[in-house]
Amino acid sequence: MYPYYGGGPMGWGGFLVMILSMIVFWGGLLTIVVVLLRRHDGTAVRILEERLAKGEIDTDEFDRVRKTLRSR
Repeated sequence: MYPYYGGGPMGWGGFLVMILSMIVFWGGLLTIVVVLLRRHDGTAVRILEERLAKGEIDTDEFDRVRKTLRSR
């Protein structure tokens, strides 16, 4: 059996590595989600700009829809 010195058989070093690994994992996952959401919003505005350039919508509708997209 291992003696108990406040950190189990891993000791404090193993405990700290485990916590840091969890922080890096969740931080990376959150970063991926944020990047994907921002890329999606950029695509919607880009499509809107293309429709304005083609003359499918006017500037009033462009401003209204862009404001709606940014408020989400």
